[in-house]
Amino acid sequence: MPLTAALLLSVLPRVVFAVPPPMITPPPALTAQHLEILEQKRDIFSDVNSYVDSVVSGLGSDVSSYIASGVPQFFADLPTGTAVMSKLGLSDSDIAPLPTQVLNVPAYANWTDQGWNVRVHGNVYKVPNLTESKLNSLANIFLIGTDITDLPGPQQTQARNLTSEIFVVQQKDVNVTVTFANDVAVEPQNDGGAINAAGGAQSIQLPYSTTAEGDFDAWLTLANTSSSSGGHMLAGNATTRIQTLNMYINGTDTGNATAYLVPPTGITVVSDIDDILRVTKIWDPKEGLLNSFARPFTPWLNMPEIYSNWSTSLQDFHFHYLTTTPEQVTRNYMDFIFKTYPLGSFDTRPLNFSDVNATLAIRKSLLNKIFQTFPQRKFIVVGDTSNSDIMSDYPQLAKDYPNQLLCILLRNSSSTDSTDKFPYDTSGFQGLPQNQYMFFNVPDDLRGLDIANGQCYNSSVRQNVTFSQQGLPFGLSKSAGTVVARPGVATSIVGVLLFAGFSLLF
Repeated sequence: MPLTAALLLSVLPRVVFAVPPPMITPPPALTAQHLEILEQKRDIFSDVNSYVDSVVSGLGSDVSSYIASGVPQFFADLPTGTAVMSKLGLSDSDIAPLPTQVLNVPAYANWTDQGWNVRVHGNVYKVPNLTESKLNSLANIFLIGTDITDLPGPQQTQARNLTSEIFVVQQKDVNVTVTFANDVAVEPQNDGGAINAAGGAQSIQLPYSTTAEGDFDAWLTLANTSSSSGGHMLAGNATTRIQTLNMYINGTDTGNATAYLVPPTGITVVSDIDDILRVTKIWDPKEGLLNSFARPFTPWLNMPEIYSNWSTSLQDFHFHYLTTTPEQVTRNYMDFIFKTYPLGSFDTRPLNFSDVNATLAIRKSLLNKIFQTFPQRKFIVVGDTSNSDIMSDYPQLAKDYPNQLLCILLRNSSSTDSTDKFPYDTSGFQGLPQNQYMFFNVPDDLRGLDIANGQCYNSSVRQNVTFSQQGLPFGLSKSAGTVVARPGVATSIVGVLLFAGFSLLF
């Protein structure tokens, strides 16, 4: 939806008309009051649009030139498969001798009447041999106002490595076989009580070959095979402990990941990554791209300590990391998470969701999948206000899954970063009980919450939510919707609306 249309829908009031009797009636007429309200909203819309336009123009032409309706067009058109070959001038004979590589995404498994059912998903591809100068040229596409040769040596290397992961040739119609092994090195005291499965070693071929984009995504039922010591996997209805199995893709040494066998009951944390677990600054595209492609991933303040405390204090905790960044760059994310945060399963944006409309709905699709897979588990969702999809999808979960959603915890990204100047919509939170959600400023605001019992609001962290567009100047936030009295904060909650596409990808 064009940006202007999205903003207009967010500021127009909802008018509910009674259902007419089943007979021909004259069309409803707009009263003077209706006309006055519409005129006020047109004025608000004009002011909001002018404000956003001024923010965009202030970013510079090199940034605003690739923004269209809030979606960076480059990422919407990221080449895959034969398109990569065409762009790089490669032929089938250039690709054929290259080794096959696999991205195997850390998986979750649920307990069914047939046993443990694990969702195996990832991508099969080959990496073209590109010269350093060619990688430099491709990397510069992502580095706004910066040339790769101006970066420090280690950052140049990271930018080239990540660029080579993006410009890969996905392999279609490949049969994928997974070998499961109970050889995971887990620390139960630090990983939500997770233990290595005592059995379950086996090899299974996926029922479907890879898609045209090289993706695979299938549910596999595990046989409860015994280990050399005679141990077996625990039944899901007989334990509260998460069991782990390593997954190896046959025919390559790159497709290694861990599967997490999650019991039917307990608590799952579904966490976004960018600007909540690491510093990205998506509201500042120049910095955001440098932080994503060149600079080492850096934790956001002391957030690792908060997650570690949850992991050690709640022994049935399952961590699930959901980022809608393109799956080509997922390795860096997984490496960062597993060095910094508790172990857990993962979701990314698969290449099957490559068009703009599907991309804008991918987070909702992945959230629905995990909520429906574990209908008896309770969920805590964590993110930040710079993601426009989170601002709509998270409160919707409270309505779609009222018996499952415990907490919505959102970082107020503008309260600690004055460069975040874009408005976003909080109207979806209207009507939710205050103890179910909180907009927080720093990780320490999360200390002491009794999240296991659904107490998600720290009363010392004052909220200022008018359930409308937030962060607009000149009092427009109050004019754009019904004001509901809340304690105030010194800094208004401001997020990214314009960069919705960038938020979804990172």
